[in-house]
Amino acid sequence: MSPIAVIITIIAYFVILFTVSYIAGRKADNAGFFVGNRKSSWYVVAFAMIGSSISGVTYVSVPGMVAVSGFGYLQMVMGFVTGQFIIAFVLVPLFYKMNLISIYEYLENRFGISSYRTGAWFFFISKMLGAAVRLFLVCLTLQLLVFDPMDLPFILNVIITVSLVWLYTFRGGVKSLIWTDSLKTFCLVVSVVLCIFYIASDLNLSFTGMIKTVAGNDMSRIFFFDDVNSKQYFFKQFLAGVFTMIAMTGLDQDMMQRNLSCKNFKDSQKNMITSGVFQLVVIFMFLVLGTLLYNFAANEHIQVTKGDQLFPVIATGNYLPVIVGILFIVGLISSAYSAAGSALTALTTSFTVDILGTKGKEEKEIVKMRKRVHIGMAAVMGIVIFVFNILNNTSVIDAVYILASYTYGPILGLFAFGILMKQPVRDKYIPLVAIASPILCFILQKNSVAWFNGYQFSYELLIFNALFTFSGLCLLIKKEEKKHLT
Repeated sequence: MSPIAVIITIIAYFVILFTVSYIAGRKADNAGFFVGNRKSSWYVVAFAMIGSSISGVTYVSVPGMVAVSGFGYLQMVMGFVTGQFIIAFVLVPLFYKMNLISIYEYLENRFGISSYRTGAWFFFISKMLGAAVRLFLVCLTLQLLVFDPMDLPFILNVIITVSLVWLYTFRGGVKSLIWTDSLKTFCLVVSVVLCIFYIASDLNLSFTGMIKTVAGNDMSRIFFFDDVNSKQYFFKQFLAGVFTMIAMTGLDQDMMQRNLSCKNFKDSQKNMITSGVFQLVVIFMFLVLGTLLYNFAANEHIQVTKGDQLFPVIATGNYLPVIVGILFIVGLISSAYSAAGSALTALTTSFTVDILGTKGKEEKEIVKMRKRVHIGMAAVMGIVIFVFNILNNTSVIDAVYILASYTYGPILGLFAFGILMKQPVRDKYIPLVAIASPILCFILQKNSVAWFNGYQFSYELLIFNALFTFSGLCLLIKKEEKKHLT
């Protein structure tokens, strides 16, 4: 595809996106921005959640990873679905009962202000870095397809990309995101289905032939039980999926803002379960697409140095009808901006409510503060993306989950202790525990091969991070309460 064709496709998509955003958010107040006025229909939220949970990283990286790990990623996705059920029946009723705007307000009610700030800051760091990594991949793709051919610098790419995210979220927040994410989910699913259709057609495969080709390919292996030391080992992946979902969705202000926008907790539970099952189906389609892409690349003698390059190179390289390139761009943009837009809204909400504080302030003052924070969050996101480019960190999907293992672990540990234990703790020391836990995890990961007979940590590092935090909180239990309980 030519740079002009890519630009026209992006402009057409954003015209539709801005129209939907304007209509949905034109009357939004602070309650609309933060929690959608709690009037969202559960089935609309469930459909939107499919797009919001699948970022540009998933869209580009998952098809490319089948050559290395086969369909093993489904082991983790099965854990995701299990985690969705735990969120639906444990966390959702709790958050609705407390009528929370920010889920980290729970930590203040349970432990104190230090815990509240700790949770909010860890979320801020986690979401900012995670969103920047995801958007960085999109910027790299746009740089390859548009900005490099036109001799335009990467920094201009970042400014335009982040500005577009800011523009369609500044007015309506969650109220807009529910509907824009629904549009993006539609575009994402249609693009994947049609890309599979066109590539299978080019390979002269019927539907039955495609199923046989995928099933008979060595890359379609799903379950790995043979080597406990392998990062692909089933129980590592499954348990990592369960706890990653709980941490990155159930304890993530970004994702839970959507769930808290439903009319009641039962509707929110329906949304969580439905979107979890459909996420499994969509990820499976991405893996099928990856197998077909590698077969196509072998037939056409196309070589790529990294799996992340496979889908972009084939889709936009004039190997297939131009519609495939257009569908790739629409799918990439829709998935990427979905994740970035929701992250920007959640960061704005968390920083405004949790870190700056809104209690005792008038509506107009909160609006003014929220708009300034929104601009600030967009600027910080752009700076982080630019720094990623300088560091040349392109290990994208692995980086997202490893990052989450370190930054979401303390949040998971705090919530787990708060829900499972009843004792009060010394709140002022909790930040020290939250900082020490990731440091201990880093030491553990670096020495695991030597210490544990070749064992390599994968994303289950998140569980150990949470356990370290949980154990640290046990040491902070107030003595008076201990004596009383015994």
